[in-house]
Amino acid sequence: MADHDLHETNRQLADVSKQPEPQLRGNPITPERYFSKEYMDKEWDKIWTRTWQIAGLARELENKGDYITTSLGRERILCTRGDDDKIRAFYNVCQHRGLQLMAEPSGNTRRLTCPYHGWAYDLKGTLKAVPDEADYPQGSPCGKLNLVEIPCESWAGFVWFNMDEDCVPLKEFLGPIADQIDSYPMEDMRRTHWVTIEGDFNWKLVQDNFSESYHVPFVHPGSKFVIEYSHHHCQFDHYPEGHCRMFMPGAGPAEAVKGGEKETLESLKNELALWELNPEDYRGGKTRNIRKDLQRQKRKLGEEKGYDFSTYHDDQLTDNWHYTIFPNLSFSLKPDGNIWLRARPHETDPEKCYFDMWYMTLFPKGATEYYSWVMREHVSVDTPAEHIQGKAGEVSAGPAIDEDLEIWPAQQLGLHSRGYKRDYLSGQESRMRYFHETLEDWLENRM
Repeated sequence: MADHDLHETNRQLADVSKQPEPQLRGNPITPERYFSKEYMDKEWDKIWTRTWQIAGLARELENKGDYITTSLGRERILCTRGDDDKIRAFYNVCQHRGLQLMAEPSGNTRRLTCPYHGWAYDLKGTLKAVPDEADYPQGSPCGKLNLVEIPCESWAGFVWFNMDEDCVPLKEFLGPIADQIDSYPMEDMRRTHWVTIEGDFNWKLVQDNFSESYHVPFVHPGSKFVIEYSHHHCQFDHYPEGHCRMFMPGAGPAEAVKGGEKETLESLKNELALWELNPEDYRGGKTRNIRKDLQRQKRKLGEEKGYDFSTYHDDQLTDNWHYTIFPNLSFSLKPDGNIWLRARPHETDPEKCYFDMWYMTLFPKGATEYYSWVMREHVSVDTPAEHIQGKAGEVSAGPAIDEDLEIWPAQQLGLHSRGYKRDYLSGQESRMRYFHETLEDWLENRM
């Protein structure tokens, strides 16, 4: 199975039309699905082994012999770029006695050699050499006991894999949102932050959270000065493939905010300076003018400052376009980057998961440093992101995401309460309900 290289895209304006509202069943989202081992095992068989997942970045596999490893639940996956320039994915396990073949997260090698007994595979996964080859009474294993290959494709600067040999192609799985995300130069973004947190909460709480903005003014109180959260002023869409999107106006206070001029101007000062706008012009109740002024200024100065905004709608120049990709991915797209969010299931415990946050920065052409206003620090194009790993509360995933991380462990505990039976969702939480109904469809083989 050769890699299908999908990152050569024809960038064009995204379809922003409102999608028809789905017919939701309204089934109870009962708490057991967040801590039942039986439910976890069913998810493994029906969802994790059948859906497209991201192994890493395509730029990590630029050269022949490059490899990366990743984990998903109980499985370990290995991706390589072969001598024929094809990217492939395999189960990361030696066919001799079952040891994990490659232990390092990444590297470059001519052959994939097991550290236990020295069985050596080429970059296509073919077993080429074993010590004492003549000593096998059943015949040499070379060329017969090869690595088990699984579907692998590249798109948007990421390497994807799927453990289902009969899976649909990645673009079909993604549906119309693939073309929309392609309006951003994803393959040009650099990973400048990389955090993995082991959390005491079920993975679905993460996807629930990123499927609604109802919590924003309470969990992220500072965001109301620079982003719109109200469902009255945002656009929510559901797609038949199970994915969703949300458009949230940015670069100004939410409609419900009264005052807050100081906070808005402080939060946007670096953005205004970069685009040569004077904060003093927005004092006296004029902060709501910033959004449209920034759009005009970015359109006017974008090329001069090293950006190609030709495939952006004006609203993309200021707003947050947020995509939830079934089952466990979120792309929170900004004009100059992407907060990439993912929850992966724990190997054995349904009340734990691994939460990954990458920040992907779009550097202006020719720039070596950039101020990431989302992460609130300067980042360098030449410094690879250090992979920071730890427990929730011990390491940071950035100011906004840390606020979410404080909620999930307490929510996990609350789901065990005898006083909580099921959900009671508002209309604006329809994307969360849609996620759970899609989950149920996969579990019942309806997808």
